[in-house]
Amino acid sequence: MTVKILLVEDEEKIARFTELELIHEGYEVAKAADGRSGLEMAESGSYDLCLLDIMLPGLSGLEVLRRLRKTSQMPVIMLTARDAVMDKVSGLDMGADDYITKPFAIEELLARIRVALKKSAAAKESSGPQPSKILTCGKLTMDTARYTAAYDGTAIDLTKREFLLLRTLMENKSIVLSRDTLLERVWGYDYMGETNVVDVYVYYLRNKIDDVFGEKIIRTVRGVGYVIKEPDHE
Repeated sequence: MTVKILLVEDEEKIARFTELELIHEGYEVAKAADGRSGLEMAESGSYDLCLLDIMLPGLSGLEVLRRLRKTSQMPVIMLTARDAVMDKVSGLDMGADDYITKPFAIEELLARIRVALKKSAAAKESSGPQPSKILTCGKLTMDTARYTAAYDGTAIDLTKREFLLLRTLMENKSIVLSRDTLLERVWGYDYMGETNVVDVYVYYLRNKIDDVFGEKIIRTVRGVGYVIKEPDHE
């Protein structure tokens, strides 16, 4: 079965070059040159992966991604400017599967596409009904089947990646996990993005849990990594 890729890119030269290379690799390609038409095409559900530029007329790539993630888990690889660090972080936080900076080597893009498609296929195979598993750490609870988390009954709004990181920490409560271990378990052993992404997402979790509820649950072990522990009550 031919893999269908949606390319949302307003720079015609980049779009045409990428399209030809993808077709040469055996992919079927459709193109959109602005955010609104790109979103409409992406929501049709007829594509296996989307290459999404961030800087787009009509709707930005980040806004397209935000809206798309309400209805679809199609793999999305963001195309970003070389120095747009916050755009990369925002894209991952909103549910992007990966990103690549422009100008990019076509070999690297093809590798990232293969990885994203492989992960998507594996996720679909394991997406059947899962038994509910409740994890706890003090007043913090998580339902792994329902993808929900709460502190003392108050729901915590987490992105997919934040949830996966918190789940990994809670499944290993009181065990220190290195950054490399967390990268492998949450982002995948073949993740090729920024290495400090773990620190960024721990910061996000602390903002939503430790800072909001006044409990120091996620701890840093200097030179090693992170651990989640029952809060101290003196």
